[in-house]
Amino acid sequence: MYKSSGQSTSVWMETATIPEQPALTETLHADVCVVGAGIAGLATAYLLAKQQKAVVVLEGRAIGGGQTVRTTAHLATALDDRYDEIEATRGKEAAKLVADSFTAAIARVEAIVTAENIDCDFERLDGYLFAATLDDAKELDQELEAAHRAGLMGVEKLAKPPITSAAVGPCLCFPQQAQFDPQKYLAGLAAAIIRYGGRIYTHTHVSEVKGGSPTEVKTQAGFTVTADALVIATNSPINDRVFTHLKQAAYQTYVIAAKVPAGAVAKGLYWDTLDPYHYIRTQTMNSNGQAYDLLIVGGEDHKTGQADDADARYAALETWTKERFPMVESIEYRWSGEVMESADGLAYIGQSPDQAENVYIATGDSGMGMTHGTIAGMLLTDLILGHQNPWKNLYNPGRVPVGAAADLLTEGVNVVTQYAAWVTGGEIEDAKQLTPGTGAIIRHGLTKVAAYCDDAGELHECSAVCPHLGCIVAWNSAEKSWDCPCHGSRFGATGEVINAPTIAGLSAVNASVRK
Repeated sequence: MYKSSGQSTSVWMETATIPEQPALTETLHADVCVVGAGIAGLATAYLLAKQQKAVVVLEGRAIGGGQTVRTTAHLATALDDRYDEIEATRGKEAAKLVADSFTAAIARVEAIVTAENIDCDFERLDGYLFAATLDDAKELDQELEAAHRAGLMGVEKLAKPPITSAAVGPCLCFPQQAQFDPQKYLAGLAAAIIRYGGRIYTHTHVSEVKGGSPTEVKTQAGFTVTADALVIATNSPINDRVFTHLKQAAYQTYVIAAKVPAGAVAKGLYWDTLDPYHYIRTQTMNSNGQAYDLLIVGGEDHKTGQADDADARYAALETWTKERFPMVESIEYRWSGEVMESADGLAYIGQSPDQAENVYIATGDSGMGMTHGTIAGMLLTDLILGHQNPWKNLYNPGRVPVGAAADLLTEGVNVVTQYAAWVTGGEIEDAKQLTPGTGAIIRHGLTKVAAYCDDAGELHECSAVCPHLGCIVAWNSAEKSWDCPCHGSRFGATGEVINAPTIAGLSAVNASVRK
């Protein structure tokens, strides 16, 4: 996790401690190897372990230490990209399957929580899509009709949502949505996986994956896991180098959590119609016997690596929130996360599109990570066990989203323009210009260097070329990371890899003591 302006980066890190698991220290074989211990990886591992499959989970950090811990944990049938849009790009039957799968995913989380007795603050509650402007009312009418055609007959239009201070007009009410604490949930899933005979290895960095019979996963420490099936659940896939990344884009999203009096904001999930939109929920907290709520508000998205103005985005969120929620007492937390936006708004779940034998992926969560991740667990389990599943074609990673061709073209052009950074100058001329705690790109002859001056004044220099597909990384001053503007790989200040799709870190150039 990364610190942002001295404030804690995640409310969820404060709410649960997941017992540490050992690193892998042997070569072994399993029925299924899962790479990634976020929501999709652990949901898959849990469901397979319950079917008496020998499952091994490999995670480069701690359980849930990637994007799952940075979520605001909405479990919803209300789509980030709207049923009206799904109909336009995929058709009415696809929209029905989407509604079915999202409804089933929320029910599955609830069933797991009950069966495994997981104390994770799971709660059913209504969700409200509200008009940000009066002109957006027509958009709600279109979405209401599409939601009904998809089978969500309980969705209804209301004059206003319960948080009237935030809305200027009507809303759609989606009943029986849910929220939970994802860290506590993952802790429960991990414990259940181990009880059912599965093995979880953390702080185990994967260096190479291969399809085949068996599949093969090599780790940086020199150990190998072979398996009959391999699941890549790393937010952005580390195995499919090109194809999937042409159909999705990485976005950075920002969140603040404000302290408000207990019960001051009506419980519910809330989303407005802006683009990028705001997403809102509350979380009950207790400190020294005093109960209060956290009002969690997210938004202000931008393409990963294509802006370095996090303070301004947090400030915009704070202003938006305080204007609409005058009961805010203080801002307690702020953090960011990375969202993989697919071309048509639906995740890519299934057989790896590079056709590697017995390899499956889950990616493209499109702002619906907790729900899509649970769908991934259900669908991948069926595919691996050879069972029929009606969602197979809907989420097929090999699909070409023809209905979203315009969006694909726009994102493709955006990626191509990022390669122009190869021929531009550096941001500064000399690394000695850096002050402690800052980084910048410097041109060294024909190449570029990512230079970082740590708090002690020591200079660290790495190649600025992302090992994935050769884009030039950009400095993220809020997270103190190097972010790839093409496909969303992220690296620590000194070059270590922290986010897929790359497996390798930035190659070192040199290190010297600042004069």
